[in-house]
Amino acid sequence: MNTKPSTQRDLAPWVTVVVDAPCLGAHGEFYVNENTFKERLKLFFIKNQRSSLRIRLFNFSLKLLTCLLYIVRVLLDNPEEGTGWSHIFWVDRKMPLWAVQVSAQLFNYSLFLIPQGNIWEQIFRISFILEMINTVPFIITIFWPPLRNLFIPVFLNCWLAKYALENMINDLHRAIQRTQSAMFNQVLILICTLLCLVFTGTCGIQHLERAGEKLSLFKSFYFCIVTFSTVGYGDVTPKIWPSQLLVVIMICVALVVLPLQFEELVYLWMERQKSGGNYSRHRAQTEKHVVLCVSSLKIDLLMDFLNEFYAHPRLQDYYVVILCPTEMDIQVRRVLQIPLWSQRVIYLQGSALKDQDLMRAKMDNGEACFILSSRNEVDRTAADHQTILRAWAVKDFAPNCPLYVQILKPENKFHVKFADHVVCEEECKYAMLALNCVCPATSTLITLLVHTSRARCSCHCREGQESPEQWQRMYGRCSGNEVYHIRMGDSKFFMEYEGKSFTYAAFHAHKKYGVCLIGIRREENKSILLNPGPRHIMAASDTCFYINITKEENSAFIFKQEEKQKKKGFAGRGTYDGPSRLPVHSIIASMGTVAMDLQNTECRPANSSKLALPAENGSGNRRPSIAPVLELADTSSLLPCDLLSDQSEDEMTQSDEEGSAVVEYVKGYPPNSPYIGSSPTLCHLLPEKAPFCCLRLDKGCKHNSFEDAKAYGFKNKLIIVSAETAGNGLYNFIVPLRAYYRSRKELNPIVLLLDNKPEHHFLEAICCFPMVYYMEGTIDNLDSLLQCGIIYADNLVVVDKESTMSAEEDYMADAKTIVNVQTMFRLFPSLSIITELTHPSNMRFMQFRAKDSYSLALSKLEKKERENGSNLAFMFRLPFAAGRVFSISMLDTLLYQSFVKDYMITITRLLLGLDTTPGSGYLCAMKITEDDLWIRTYGRLFQKLCSSSAEIPIGIYRTESHMFATSESQISINVEDCEDTKDVKEHWGIKTSHHRNSCSSDQSEHPLLRRKSMQWARRLSRKGNKHSSKTAEWISQQRLSLYRRSERQELSELVKNRMKHLGLPTTGYGKCRSVALLCGGASCSRAPQVTLCRD
Repeated sequence: MNTKPSTQRDLAPWVTVVVDAPCLGAHGEFYVNENTFKERLKLFFIKNQRSSLRIRLFNFSLKLLTCLLYIVRVLLDNPEEGTGWSHIFWVDRKMPLWAVQVSAQLFNYSLFLIPQGNIWEQIFRISFILEMINTVPFIITIFWPPLRNLFIPVFLNCWLAKYALENMINDLHRAIQRTQSAMFNQVLILICTLLCLVFTGTCGIQHLERAGEKLSLFKSFYFCIVTFSTVGYGDVTPKIWPSQLLVVIMICVALVVLPLQFEELVYLWMERQKSGGNYSRHRAQTEKHVVLCVSSLKIDLLMDFLNEFYAHPRLQDYYVVILCPTEMDIQVRRVLQIPLWSQRVIYLQGSALKDQDLMRAKMDNGEACFILSSRNEVDRTAADHQTILRAWAVKDFAPNCPLYVQILKPENKFHVKFADHVVCEEECKYAMLALNCVCPATSTLITLLVHTSRARCSCHCREGQESPEQWQRMYGRCSGNEVYHIRMGDSKFFMEYEGKSFTYAAFHAHKKYGVCLIGIRREENKSILLNPGPRHIMAASDTCFYINITKEENSAFIFKQEEKQKKKGFAGRGTYDGPSRLPVHSIIASMGTVAMDLQNTECRPANSSKLALPAENGSGNRRPSIAPVLELADTSSLLPCDLLSDQSEDEMTQSDEEGSAVVEYVKGYPPNSPYIGSSPTLCHLLPEKAPFCCLRLDKGCKHNSFEDAKAYGFKNKLIIVSAETAGNGLYNFIVPLRAYYRSRKELNPIVLLLDNKPEHHFLEAICCFPMVYYMEGTIDNLDSLLQCGIIYADNLVVVDKESTMSAEEDYMADAKTIVNVQTMFRLFPSLSIITELTHPSNMRFMQFRAKDSYSLALSKLEKKERENGSNLAFMFRLPFAAGRVFSISMLDTLLYQSFVKDYMITITRLLLGLDTTPGSGYLCAMKITEDDLWIRTYGRLFQKLCSSSAEIPIGIYRTESHMFATSESQISINVEDCEDTKDVKEHWGIKTSHHRNSCSSDQSEHPLLRRKSMQWARRLSRKGNKHSSKTAEWISQQRLSLYRRSERQELSELVKNRMKHLGLPTTGYGKCRSVALLCGGASCSRAPQVTLCRD
């Protein structure tokens, strides 16, 4: 029994389906219509790509053959034998030539009869009409021989050849799966159209002129070229009206057809310019290239990538292919037209989610793929989702292409853990901001390490070397330090220290070559260890990581002088024994006084000082000696220490003031993490989780009745963090400040000032940490700032808000943050404010002083450095140098550098405390006080730390302290005891002039206005009359100081009134202050730091 579905009549006409009942031996017949002769012809000549391509190629060849035979017939023709108009209708055609022409035309006609669709549509096509004109007369001549010499316009077959060529090219592209061929097709069509017009005109005019001047075929071709090129010499012209009419018709056709063809070609060219075309397969196989995938390409992002990528010599031959879904903006287009970049950078408009666009970029042949997130998006989670999909698409299309992914939020990081290198923006940002509070200028340190500056070049082109300021020259030179690596067995720096301790190798390599050895990696272990300490014995297979101006391979060594010194017995003195060439009060270095502490290799006694003066030889004129660094550690002095035990000095003994009221902390790993993928870090924790109600700073609960920071009675200064929301990245701000290696007595209370209430899972993650609180409020609300204890705070961290990262006008995203910070800077001048900005160029507005001569001089210096090609022109801005301003875009180069230095992300995460490795050190700060000045030089400091505590210093962060009246203060200052500050000032004999030339408030005692600095500032920013009266200048200065004094009093009264209204005590506000020098008004430490920079 046969059954047939009722909808079978709706199926395609070439499909017949027969279905038998299963129980009766069912069978089915499919596509039975394809068995017909007509369908088989279609299948062979049209549907099958390969056979169709062959047939079209054969057809095209036949068309060309017929045109060639026409030319042969014209050349063999003798028009002199006839006269009159009969030459137009009759020609002399030889019998062999006639036979070949008839055969060719019959072949053409047989191919044309292949069914290609509706028969009526084919009849009204121009191609059908031309076929009939050329084929039917030849068929007639077969049966009527007298017509064999009849003229037939076979030259019109050139248009049929053009049509066959177009179809053949389309089939070719379809067979090889080539989709981006519109431009090629259009150019081909235009060329073929021009050739057909010229060939038709040439043959037509030549034939019609048989009744006139009897032009040759070459003269007709010459006439057509001269006419179509609009030259028109007039030496050859048609004489009879048929040929003249043909010229008119051909010109009209050219005026209609050619502009349309050119318009289509121009349109496709413009579209191709927008989309960027293709990166050819040949180039991909013979050249090296990397692909940069972004959502939107901004000029700052592009220049940061290109400058950092091409800063490495071995990458000069690489090409950069940019794959972006948006159209190239004007600024990017202008930059890419510069010859320096036009030959290296290829812009392709397309999506990484499309395989055809990835094929255009030749992703499978790329050396690497950089996928960057759009940080200017309001919804950063959505931006991360787009990045994740791009990473998945690239990994699916080109699994062997190394991936370098930038992710914004830490909770999305585990989606791209398959990538070769991943940088999470919020993780690094919050950890860096946290370390800025305890290790001054950590952000500046990391930024300079991951940037390639011009300091590695010759002296005359380094940053700041043309400045008369000594600190700027030193700062610019040291900014060229980067992290490099080398195998110890291949190194001249470290090869001689094989079998010695790590500390011994670090000290002597620094003493001998000026390099700073910071870490190693065992051959059998892929983990990098920062400062593994004296217990680690160096092996030839170790990979050494060191900081230097340039890598060892680019260094030159002179050993003879050193050998002579050894023979004379001066090897032990080193190169740092001489007095410092730089005065203490006139220089700032590029990096904070930081050291990587050894991870509990020894237990130090209580209240011991790392830089204590040796008692036996510290008297008299003799310089105190420092114990040598041992080749192998003395195991008797290295006691094993348990990380979970309380062995630090503040944990073994407690003061009488604290008594039993002190809450005991424990060391352990945080039980809850707000996101997947966070690295476990040993921290100080509460024995029991604090209730959520106790985390609210400004509201009491049943457990305590405190409602402001003053009521808590904190021993240490507060650290306040202002953020829009309690994102998961904020967790990484707390962990470094509660790490196990922080002394319990030095733990600062952390107050989170949030615009929105935190979610439950975030509170669950932070409730185990001691002294961590939150409150709802904003930094533009004075009451919120006072309630969170801003007058008791040492640092205020202002995090860039997501809602303000995008603005209608570029670079205006930071407007609200900058103005709010400037307001706090005026209201609370003693507060150290650390600000994150979206755009690095806006840091020039931080602590802005419109009439300050020194600031204007720095602005001109920045412009000059930018003109000289510096990638870090903003580095001389005082807020950046002091670590008081930071932009996360500065860390984009960390991902770019990892292409050459695959260890940079790992080392950066270890420095920031995001990752911990057993046996590895950590980053910390150490203050150099007046009692430590017996060290004298950085080299002796290096030796003292290595010999006493096995610490490796890696930089200097210098400030100077001066005292002046609070009422005259207009710059950022620190709470300090006035007498101590005065003592330091008198010790160094620093004199303060009260009548220096300055336009800003209280500049008469501004510590920056030294004589040399002011001469430089006057020279760069002088605008007025050079011969102005000193008396008038002094009167103007006094008026300005009086105005500033009254303004300061008004601001002070405003803050005190608000504190009284809120019921807060006003004690502690407006005390005597001390000022940190050369930090842009943002003080750097609670005590004067006096250390010397490395020579």
